[in-house]
Amino acid sequence: MAKDADKRIKTWEAKFNTQRVKETLDDLRGQMLIRVHGAFAALCSMEEQVRQVLNSAAVPTILYVAYLDYARQLYKLSMQKNISGDSFAREAQVLLEKWQGRSLDPEILAKILHDVFNVALTGG
Repeated sequence: MAKDADKRIKTWEAKFNTQRVKETLDDLRGQMLIRVHGAFAALCSMEEQVRQVLNSAAVPTILYVAYLDYARQLYKLSMQKNISGDSFAREAQVLLEKWQGRSLDPEILAKILHDVFNVALTGG
């Protein structure tokens, strides 16, 4: 038994060698930086589109945070979780109902979904 525990400790120490982790991350940092620049640019672009919808609907600025949170959840589904098509539309309907339950205007939520994410709800 003691030998098995010693072996596990040595394996753990090798696996979690912080110098090796640092070297690996240093090697990947350039690629990671390129990806994060693209991801942040896409996120900011989406948020700007949402703000345009909110401006055109004369939404009070105090509510922007909630509408942007709704849009970020949609963005996460579409970009990070790679959900699309009918599955995305169903998930978007659930999110719309969730945020409607939090007293946001369902017409504005649907407009964000349509104008920013190109999804029209069928009402089913």
